[in-house]
Amino acid sequence: MLFTFLKRFGWMWVSVLLQALILNNIHFFGYATPFLYVYLLLKFDANISRYALLLWGFFMGLSIDIFSNTPGVNAAAATLLALARPFLIKLFAPRESPDDMEPGFRDMGAGPFMRYTTVSLLIHQTTLILLVTFSFAHPGAMALKIVGSTLLTALCIAAIESIRK
Repeated sequence: MLFTFLKRFGWMWVSVLLQALILNNIHFFGYATPFLYVYLLLKFDANISRYALLLWGFFMGLSIDIFSNTPGVNAAAATLLALARPFLIKLFAPRESPDDMEPGFRDMGAGPFMRYTTVSLLIHQTTLILLVTFSFAHPGAMALKIVGSTLLTALCIAAIESIRK
């Protein structure tokens, strides 16, 4: 239990530093930014406590906010994703999957995992972009940022999963 917590804590800081120092500075065509720190939230075991998942999501997002100088938008988006995650797992996981399943290509299959990842990223990116812009003045640009960042992040997650497989 303690080893699992320390391993997750270490991976959290690796993903937070990677996101804050490198990935936040990548903007493809000014619209798409990869948000790989969400991958850690998506990969928690399916039977993790909802409260623990909410705390992980909040503190991970808050850490990104501290390094990125954004006032709580990543914390809000990651917490909302952590709240929606159990429902999404039930929606996309195969019926015969075990309770302690770790979402991924191996346990869910490539198709269901990518659908789960894409919907999760859409929730995260929509929340994040709406909170950052806080305006509906340019809905086309906002939709392009949401879709672009979602697809870029999903592509990066698929690459990581195929390497891990």
